[in-house]
Amino acid sequence: MLASASPRRSELLRSLGLIVDVVPSGYAEPEDNELAPPELATRHAGAKLDRVRERFPTAVVVAADTVVDLDGRSLGKPRDALEATAMLRSLSGRSHLVHSAYALAVPDAQTLARLSTTLVRFHELSEDEIAAYVATGEPMDKAGAYGIQGRAAALVETIDGDYFTVVGFPLGDFIRTLRRLGFRLPSAK
Repeated sequence: MLASASPRRSELLRSLGLIVDVVPSGYAEPEDNELAPPELATRHAGAKLDRVRERFPTAVVVAADTVVDLDGRSLGKPRDALEATAMLRSLSGRSHLVHSAYALAVPDAQTLARLSTTLVRFHELSEDEIAAYVATGEPMDKAGAYGIQGRAAALVETIDGDYFTVVGFPLGDFIRTLRRLGFRLPSAK
């Protein structure tokens, strides 16, 4: 069970051959949090998991959260086009970190929390490039106002780390965790 309404996360899990029941947590992320960005991602993933696990205590549940970290400051999802523009301007020509955390609950086992961090560097962006990207609407539901798996791929100069962490779910780490817990992925047909 996926405690998230993110179409990207459900698509990634389904790409593994998993049957995914999507149950949004309803958790509202607080706006002004004093936590460092990695701790914030971990806290949000855990809170989302707890909300869904309360309703489905015997299910395998996973929840995730992604935070863009620019100089220790969390960049969440922009509220509007102006905020998206400001975020993209601040990322232009610079490196930042992307933290994706997931929390996993398995019946009769301890809840696990994992964090993956990837370094991303943006090209120097012109005002026209920023305006054109914001006009697509793509930045509006993404941490840091961009989605590397979409049109923002053209904004990214380099990444150092796991691509899927930047997409929003550290897939490789998740697969290894499932295997350590004794789960096997479905065979290809």
